[in-house]
Amino acid sequence: MSNQIESQHAATVAGFVRGGLAMAAQTQVSTAIGASWRRCMIDYSLDPGLAQAPFVLDSHTLKEYRGRHEHLIQVASAEIDWLYDHIAMSGCALLLTDAGGIVLYEKADPTILETFRTAGLQLGADWSELRQGTNGMGTCIAENRPIIVHRDEHFRACHIALSCTAAPIHDPDGSLVAVLDASTLNAQGTREAQTHVMALVHLSAKLIEKCLFLRHFQRSSVLRFHARPEFVNLQHDGALALASDATVIAADEMALRLLGVGQRRELIGRRVDEIFDMRADEMMDPISPNAAGLWPVRDALLGRRYFASLSNESTDVGFSKYRLRSPRGPDVLQLTPPQPTKDALTLEDLAGEDPQMLRIVRSARRVAASPVSVMIQGSTGTGKELFARALHAASGRSPFVALNCAAIPESLIESELFGYKSGAFTGARREGMKGTILQASGGTLFLDEIGDMPLGLQTRLLRVLEEHEVVPLGADKPMKVDLRVVCASHQNLRSMIARGQFREDLYYRLNGITLELPCLVDRTDKEQLIRKLLGAETSDGRPVAIEMDAFQRLLDYDWPGNIRELRNVIRTALAICDGGVVRLRDLPSEVRSGAAQAAAGAPPAAAAESLDADAAYDMRLSPIEAAERQALVKAIRETEGNMARAATVLQVSRSTLYRRCRRLHITHRIL
Repeated sequence: MSNQIESQHAATVAGFVRGGLAMAAQTQVSTAIGASWRRCMIDYSLDPGLAQAPFVLDSHTLKEYRGRHEHLIQVASAEIDWLYDHIAMSGCALLLTDAGGIVLYEKADPTILETFRTAGLQLGADWSELRQGTNGMGTCIAENRPIIVHRDEHFRACHIALSCTAAPIHDPDGSLVAVLDASTLNAQGTREAQTHVMALVHLSAKLIEKCLFLRHFQRSSVLRFHARPEFVNLQHDGALALASDATVIAADEMALRLLGVGQRRELIGRRVDEIFDMRADEMMDPISPNAAGLWPVRDALLGRRYFASLSNESTDVGFSKYRLRSPRGPDVLQLTPPQPTKDALTLEDLAGEDPQMLRIVRSARRVAASPVSVMIQGSTGTGKELFARALHAASGRSPFVALNCAAIPESLIESELFGYKSGAFTGARREGMKGTILQASGGTLFLDEIGDMPLGLQTRLLRVLEEHEVVPLGADKPMKVDLRVVCASHQNLRSMIARGQFREDLYYRLNGITLELPCLVDRTDKEQLIRKLLGAETSDGRPVAIEMDAFQRLLDYDWPGNIRELRNVIRTALAICDGGVVRLRDLPSEVRSGAAQAAAGAPPAAAAESLDADAAYDMRLSPIEAAERQALVKAIRETEGNMARAATVLQVSRSTLYRRCRRLHITHRIL
């Protein structure tokens, strides 16, 4: 039966291409699909009935391809992982190809992974029209626009079980650089049912584009604008990259749309004051005109109103006009004076311009006002409580009550959490105490280091969350609570469950959505974070100054203590520096020497010693984690501590390797 259907499909395609207008009128296909069928049969001489095995690059060539596109993969993979977790499709594969149709990254349903492999949906496969005929990825490349290729719209009969939805990704010049595709096998429903998937895929592709643009020009000044102020510095604003003389050097697609411009060349090369009714020297002024950091501007052509912000704090172009030459030493970087501090940081403040953090903040925004429990994971010092407070601020609930389960003695956690009545135990307050659960009723309860909560209390907490009521110690009547729980931990709670140290049912009750904060070393906007903290830690309102050598050491250091360590180092350096200028000598010895050691690489003996010191940690891991840890240690040893080479051997990005090393307690640190 299957062969008959495929034969009939091949005949339909061939008849359409050969039959002219009369046959085209009888065959209900879209213009784009019809044009693709003609290309495949006439230009590429493909046979729609031939079941040709997919062409897949060999492992060596694939490594070269992925290495060539490492920057793209790093930016896109975070968004693809998020999309996979949220897309409403079963049996789904998300694929990223380069502009030639080679699959560079995949995220697929593991239950039917082998079926995807048989269909050719795998790393290294060539899905260009020249190889596979009409399909989501190849036809998206050919058409350079979002497209749906549903079941029998495919050219090859062997692909008619697939339903593909693809969207193009462009580089800052507007050239096609990649395609994001969502494919399913044996998709049910009509072609129109794929429009929801198309919207999500297209949205993610545009977010990847924006992140590519911002990362490409992270050392330039970038003007971001929109007609609505709340959209500035978000995905849907327009972005113009500027040279040091305020000349436009690049524009993203949204900038063209918002300004009603057909092509980039109409903007590139023009000064920003030729586009907006504001002097370039005002636009490049480092002091923000208002608390929100937005300029109300109008475009010079039609007078349409926009709101704009400018990021001009980078080590090349943006900093060039604020760099001072000292006759006694190296270049000195003078930074923007700090803005008045706000009572609380927002989610957007915490996101910066790191693609991973932007994805996390977008997820947090979507669940902020809902009752969904949130679990924040991340290494010590990554700012989990700050993020929880920002999430609470976006929820509209009140109050915010925090309890650090690791900072309170085990004997006191129960009374702190549940409270107690007068005379409940010896030493209790005469008037009793209202526990944190009751204090947080109507608002948000933040449980920091939830992994340190004793098992007995985990059982009681689960009961509170299930029944929405709490019984204080010494009381006999339950009290109703309206509770939204946000918890945080730097520990691997799944491993703790396997070791019997954390209740599995509580884990799934708390884990409505998990937000994993990246370590500072993994963030692409580390430079901007350092500048912000330098400004935030000054108290006299004067510009902050730092020698370029010292600034570079702050950038090169791996920051095992993350943002907390960075803040403490900056705070101390500003306190002890002379003349208001932070110099290399003002930094701690580990920061001064750590970057140099990282660049040179630790000797193999030191690497082996550091790795061996953690060998006992294997005893506390599950069998799968222990095997993963051994594989990482083996790769690092074989590459003599060169983490870039080790990442290549393991076929992961370097940031992923560092993240896995931290999770599995491999303390050998090389950058």
